[in-house]
Amino acid sequence: VTITTRQLVSHLSGIRHYEKDITKVKEEKEKANRALKLTKSYQDKEQKAKEGKETENTGCVKQKKEHDSETKSRNSKPGRSDKEFEQEEYYLKEKFESVIESLKIFKNDPLFFKPGDQFLYSTYGFTLLSAVVERASGQKFTDYMLKMFRDLDMLSTVLDDNEAMIYNRARCYIYNKKGRLVNAPYVDNSYKWAGGGFLSSVGDLLKFGNALLYSYQAGQFKNKNSKLLPGYLKPSTVAMMWTPVPKTEVSWDRDGKYAMAWAVVEKNQQYGCCRQQRHYASHTGGAVGASSVLLILPEELDPEAVGTWPVAPPRGVIVTIICNMQSVSLNSTALKIAREFDREKQAQ
Repeated sequence: VTITTRQLVSHLSGIRHYEKDITKVKEEKEKANRALKLTKSYQDKEQKAKEGKETENTGCVKQKKEHDSETKSRNSKPGRSDKEFEQEEYYLKEKFESVIESLKIFKNDPLFFKPGDQFLYSTYGFTLLSAVVERASGQKFTDYMLKMFRDLDMLSTVLDDNEAMIYNRARCYIYNKKGRLVNAPYVDNSYKWAGGGFLSSVGDLLKFGNALLYSYQAGQFKNKNSKLLPGYLKPSTVAMMWTPVPKTEVSWDRDGKYAMAWAVVEKNQQYGCCRQQRHYASHTGGAVGASSVLLILPEELDPEAVGTWPVAPPRGVIVTIICNMQSVSLNSTALKIAREFDREKQAQ
């Protein structure tokens, strides 16, 4: 078969994730699909019920739903089992000297499906992608990335190298089976630099988000007297990265689809004075002892004011959260924060 780089970057390659048993993967996907159908069915019924009620009751319904959600979150058991982190390969301690060498972990394993047919999130797909970058650039993948981080002024973003002395490196924690907080076990992430092998800070991730948002919007602004520098990427490149790809899905955001290394929610509103979706891009991160999210909510620009100064890119809200705790769901929190800042900005 042929596997393209676009399939790798959108997780349509058929390469396995940490789970080696295809039967278990199919069972989990079926469960997730059933849960999603039930959720959508409930949302449709709720929407129809809302249409027949007075608008003044909407605030009460929303407050009750938020209260119920918060109560459920507080009452959830912290030490509950996370099947994702039960996979042995999360805890590899072997040090790999190169990206090509780390391919041996999965290169002889069968594909789970024909490339392009189905979506399956795969960290190893990104390991193969990093090998493509290495061969295309003629540089070691890690050297290539560290140079890019310097270009982006992300000076605190480094390889998660256990031997190196890294200033302000955080200790990582997990809940054990008894629900007690303990230190995360030792792991070596050299087998997956591209899919989870870098350490960063919230400041650096904000710089990364700003660089992408600037690149995305720069083409919409008139370059007066050459004052507006080009973005790090072409506007068309970021637009392509943030365009949903067919046959994909997103586990952490039911409104979203997967694009190219990003989850994307498209702008959508079906009814007046009802639920609306704003266009945004996000991605979560999960590692042994750590969780993260980066969410970019572009400002909806006024076409008539776009060409005027000093309204220059980046325009929007960027939220990033990093915590040294495993299995923390952060996307919905980031989205709430982004919406609050966006609402405040619109009110000014």
